[in-house]
Amino acid sequence: MSRQHTQVTEPIAAYLRQVTLREPDALRRLREETESHPDAGLQSAPEQCQFLHQLAAMIGARRAIEIGVFMGYSSTWVALALPEGGKVVACDRSEEFTSRARQTWREAGVEDRVELRLGPALGTLDALLAEGHAGAFDFAYIDADKRNYSNYYDRIFDLVRPGGVITADNVFWHGEIADRDIHEPDMEAVRAFNSKLRDDPRILLSIVPLGDGLTVAYKR
Repeated sequence: MSRQHTQVTEPIAAYLRQVTLREPDALRRLREETESHPDAGLQSAPEQCQFLHQLAAMIGARRAIEIGVFMGYSSTWVALALPEGGKVVACDRSEEFTSRARQTWREAGVEDRVELRLGPALGTLDALLAEGHAGAFDFAYIDADKRNYSNYYDRIFDLVRPGGVITADNVFWHGEIADRDIHEPDMEAVRAFNSKLRDDPRILLSIVPLGDGLTVAYKR
């Protein structure tokens, strides 16, 4: 046991991937292709997505929702954890990026487990609630525009069942979240989100220091 956090240096991160990552070929190809993309920073780290996969499998998730698809890396990991007949509702507004996501879903054999909803995510979440899907989801992953994190959370909380898990990326905001001299709007939104969840008695809460910080909230 230790009361200190081990700094995840580049060699430690490389070692972590070496000894834990079991990345399917379709996902490895996508990750390698995306490394040279101008928006590569939008893609979650592989060890983080594998952890999402593990969480979804551990709670026996059948229905999941993702806010922010990009090219389909994280949604594919989650879909691979679902049983036959399971479904990921994938929310994004970019036809360009999600066309590549569709290819990844197909190559990974999970195309039938993903339902893509194109458009502003808040509208999609409101529509799901209006359609009667409150409490119908087991797992959620938020990784989109930071200024709406709190709004996404409010709606997703109602969509996820008791005993379900809500996760969110970038809660360390590039390692700068604790720097009180920085007041950039997106960072302030993430700070407000972190504080909101800290003070929410309806959940059990942890932040896992994978990638850029991953919130894991268990709905009581």
